[in-house]
Amino acid sequence: MNKNTQNKPTESPDKGKFLSKPRVFFGLTFILFSVVLTFSFVSYLMNWKADQSQAGTMLDKSIKSSNLFGKLGDWLGNIFIFESIGVASFIIAFLFLVFGTVILKKKMFKPWKTVGHSLFFICWLPILFGAITKGQGVLSGVYGYQIMESLNTIIGSYGLWLVLIASIALYFILEFNLRPSSIKSKLNDINENTIGKVRSMMPNSDENFEADEELIEEIETAEQEEEEPKIKVTEVAEKPAPKITEPEPVKVPKGFPEVPVSSNLDPIVTPNKTSFDEEPKNDFSNSINLNLDSSPKVPTSSPEQAFDMTPSIPVSTVTAAAPQENIKFNVEVAPVIDILDDSERQSQELVDKHGLYDHKLDLAKFQMPPVELLKDYGNEEISINKDELEENKNKIVGLLKNFNVGIAEIKATIGPTVTLYEIVPEAGIRVAAIKKLQDDIALNLSALGIRIIAPMPGKGTIGIEVPRKNPTMVSMRSVIASQKFQNTDMDLPVVFGKTISNEIFMADLSKMPHLLMAGATGQGKSVGINAILTSLLYKKHPSELKFVMVDPKKVELSLYSKIERHYLAKLPDAEEAIITDTNKVINTLNSLCIEMDTRYDLLKNAFCKNLKEYNKKFAERKLNPENGHRYLPYIVLVVDEFADLIMTAGKEVELPIARLAQLARAVGIHLIVATQRPSVNVITGMIKANFPARAAFRVISSVDSRTILDSPGADQLIGKGDMLYFNGNEILRLQCAFVDTPEVERLAEFIGEQKGYASAFILPEYVSEDSTSTVGAFDPNEKDALFEDAARIIVSTQQGSTSMLQRQLKLGYNRAGRIMDQLEASGIVGGFNGAKAREVLISDLHSLEQFLEDLRS
Repeated sequence: MNKNTQNKPTESPDKGKFLSKPRVFFGLTFILFSVVLTFSFVSYLMNWKADQSQAGTMLDKSIKSSNLFGKLGDWLGNIFIFESIGVASFIIAFLFLVFGTVILKKKMFKPWKTVGHSLFFICWLPILFGAITKGQGVLSGVYGYQIMESLNTIIGSYGLWLVLIASIALYFILEFNLRPSSIKSKLNDINENTIGKVRSMMPNSDENFEADEELIEEIETAEQEEEEPKIKVTEVAEKPAPKITEPEPVKVPKGFPEVPVSSNLDPIVTPNKTSFDEEPKNDFSNSINLNLDSSPKVPTSSPEQAFDMTPSIPVSTVTAAAPQENIKFNVEVAPVIDILDDSERQSQELVDKHGLYDHKLDLAKFQMPPVELLKDYGNEEISINKDELEENKNKIVGLLKNFNVGIAEIKATIGPTVTLYEIVPEAGIRVAAIKKLQDDIALNLSALGIRIIAPMPGKGTIGIEVPRKNPTMVSMRSVIASQKFQNTDMDLPVVFGKTISNEIFMADLSKMPHLLMAGATGQGKSVGINAILTSLLYKKHPSELKFVMVDPKKVELSLYSKIERHYLAKLPDAEEAIITDTNKVINTLNSLCIEMDTRYDLLKNAFCKNLKEYNKKFAERKLNPENGHRYLPYIVLVVDEFADLIMTAGKEVELPIARLAQLARAVGIHLIVATQRPSVNVITGMIKANFPARAAFRVISSVDSRTILDSPGADQLIGKGDMLYFNGNEILRLQCAFVDTPEVERLAEFIGEQKGYASAFILPEYVSEDSTSTVGAFDPNEKDALFEDAARIIVSTQQGSTSMLQRQLKLGYNRAGRIMDQLEASGIVGGFNGAKAREVLISDLHSLEQFLEDLRS
């Protein structure tokens, strides 16, 4: 017996089987989980708008899911796609497949290389989709959008795209070795292989190429001498012409086009037959410049040479491309005819006959409110108190000196309520050393609301904002009467007030496109809402703008009820346009979603990208009203207390608000949402992601400031309209314009006394899915058009299910529910039975047909 055999320990075959079982189990588990993730993601992307709310209702049996893997699939899609990395989640499913094959020892992928590539795309794909979609939809996920927003804030939009393109380009260069030297070598190899194949197909190729080189030299010599005016072309004949043998017929391989072989080069080489001076029509160089030659063009290498033919081209190709004696080029330039299609011609005729459509004709005599309706508070010029400035300057410099912080320069900018002191620290002073002294500076100045901006955006300074002892009021009349507001060309101009440098600050609501406001009680938030509404009322005609007002407190927006027939919008069955009931708020928000979808359909049919293009096209009479087209006004949704709605309705309010914030910008629906409690359970991540513009009045704590602005500072404001405005790039400190309640009343009365529309703007009808109306007596005259079809489906399947009617008849939940109520009232199905399907009271289709016949009679 061999010694090695004796020393080798014996292994039990059962032990190898035991070790292989866990490997197979875990490998198949990883692969199965990869499949589940993939199909869950695909199904979620197809139905994410309808099933997004299913993620938090795992145990609610009354809510059905359309995902292939049910609520588990909705939960996986919501966690991985919406709240994480968007469509890059498919890479995670792919990684599970890779790990499964590695565990099973199936060498389908290179594990570490695959993981490296996957991590690269997981990091950059969400940011790329976030930059492309601007956070609309779920392609980027919350991670991609937030990282994109942060990069956009730090390096700007151009820098963001530069980083994305550079990263992707660097990845492909390193992965596919796309260096110039390697590309050139590969092209040379391809060129040599191609030339070798062509030469191998041509008989006597060496002799033909030698003759070709002589021909090329003669052609170049003739062209160079032609360009000299003192030398005639006939001098070319002094050189002995090369002897060109007639090439033998070439057998072209199958699949190659046959090229006729010709040796007629006399028009170029021999001047005795033709002359370029005598017959300029046959000038071959002119034909190249006119781009009329149908033969393949040869690129030029220098201005002196008409072509650059390399020896790799066969003689047959050169002779075939040479000009013949009798070829004439007839150049005809077709006249440009401006042809309009029938629709454009009809629209032009309508414009010529009736002029452009004027949306203001229904209220042609409507007068815009005058500035005199607003109160004049007298002189609002800023008074400079030099003693106060000098005192504050000395205190700031002295305090910083005590902490060994040297100041090289200091200057002051006086605003209505705040003075900005800009300091330039000495070399070697860290910014953090000054920023952490905020409380010490506030103590030394004995002032409330000290805010340090370190560093100031776009400047090499550090700003210290100090409230003034005698602030100046900023009235609404002063900003409305300014030339900046009167001459603005913004679509929805909103004037907030004045900046620290005493400049009027305006913003376009259509570009924001939504505004989130927050502030503690009594700090000016309601006044800010009135300032925004007043700005829009002073600038937009009633046909151009409609408001949907939600006022849970019932007293803040009631002043605007007088302009209902001019500027407000409401549901068809609503008694009042200003909504105070929570249930009506839910219906109104969902009705706005329906209006949004309808407007998107109109824009799609009109081939327009936004509301402005659509209205312009409609005004030019290019859209037919018989096809449902109409002039679309802007719609502004104003919610005065969002926290109260979240407490009472929760997801039912948050989801339509988030959907409108994501999609409604292009169709002219904009949101202004205000709350006095900016906590994270009220202003969720989904809300913040779709409200890039935010206005913060004074809040209680720094946590609330970070919730609304993603940075501290709002807790250091002094109140009374002192606010911070964040537009996605930088935070500006403003003094909100003051508009009092009597001023708003006068404005509303002036508008309400004028002739208005017959009623408020009517929003689409919406019936709540959770409405549990009692089933009354059945009226055959009011039955649904699909009542009988639904009855046949119910009886044939013997299942009284509303969701089945949705699937079979392709209906929405509301209509399917109404049909089910009618089936119950008529006696075809039984009453509601909880999670179980309703009982079907008719056993067969024959009995059903008799029953339906009796109903018809």
